[in-house]
Amino acid sequence: MRRITEAGNTVVLSEHNPEIILNSNRIIDLGPGAGRHGGEVVFAGTPARMLAEADTKTADYLRACLGAGK
Repeated sequence: MRRITEAGNTVVLSEHNPEIILNSNRIIDLGPGAGRHGGEVVFAGTPARMLAEADTKTADYLRACLGAGK
């Protein structure tokens, strides 16, 4: 994926792997829940901004993966 983006292309993923999410350029988080309980953009920005500011399930998950809690 890195080679693809370094060549000037855009990659869009639906991903749950924290390593991939945290190494992305931008995150667009849809929620607040799954299925009929989701579909709204609840956060859009960088991984660093998500970790620092976002109050979403994805942000909580990433903080837990990093051992940072909330």
